[in-house]
Amino acid sequence: MSTVDAASPAAPAGPPAGDAPATADIARILLADPPPARPTAWSASVTFGWRAVLKIKHVPEQLFDVTLFPIMMTLMFTYLFGGALAGSTTAYLQFFLPGILVSSIAMITMYTGVSINTDIEKGVFDRFRTLPIWRPAPMVGYLLGDLLRYLIAAVVIVTMGLVLGFRPAGGLAGVAAGVAVLLVFCFAFSWVWTMFGLLLRSEKSVMGVSMMVLMPLTFLSSTYVDPATMPGWLEAFVEVNPITLVVDCVRSLCAGTPDAGELVAVAAVSAGFVAVFGPVTMRLYNRK
Repeated sequence: MSTVDAASPAAPAGPPAGDAPATADIARILLADPPPARPTAWSASVTFGWRAVLKIKHVPEQLFDVTLFPIMMTLMFTYLFGGALAGSTTAYLQFFLPGILVSSIAMITMYTGVSINTDIEKGVFDRFRTLPIWRPAPMVGYLLGDLLRYLIAAVVIVTMGLVLGFRPAGGLAGVAAGVAVLLVFCFAFSWVWTMFGLLLRSEKSVMGVSMMVLMPLTFLSSTYVDPATMPGWLEAFVEVNPITLVVDCVRSLCAGTPDAGELVAVAAVSAGFVAVFGPVTMRLYNRK
């Protein structure tokens, strides 16, 4: 062997037997299985709805507004005003409970906008927009998750009413139909607060604006008294108030005397909320 050969460095040894496969083999293995299918609009929305439910699980204090608030409102108005308005609390409760059922749940729809605004401030929505999902899925998920909160509030109010002496002539089926109509309306009505959650800069602003809208709507309605007892100019407003339309519909279903015209009116109002505020919400979401 020559001196040059002896001094030259040894050639690198090839990969030992049993080493990882070459790059081409790795690519072939990865391409053997098709990539996961893109989630459907429904599955993505349900996933975000489940996320909202898990937030309630980890922070159960969020249920205070759907349990303590309805109980307080039901007890306060029944025993403070029932005797003065209807002669007895039991008689007033038959008229009042469907109304407070609608008003209490309509009031808590504003927390949808508050939750969205909070997630925006934390930067969570920046991550959502990078996902290959149906664009409205996070918004629809919020609303689906809040349906559980509305249902819990409805069960609490109806149970409290039954304990106090509420006896719906329509029975359980009438009450269940009334709650179903109310949930559909609240799902549509919540799109208003998703818009405010995206439009305003802080959760306090969302709550402030929401209360300014909700307080007149819930109190200037047929929830507490018959609109026929009001001045003519006020009665005209109350009769076209969306809350009044839902209260009258739920009240007739609970009484076992469903009115097709009221059902159509609630369906039209609900569709109008989604048709108007849904596109506005998504436009704000895409530009946020």
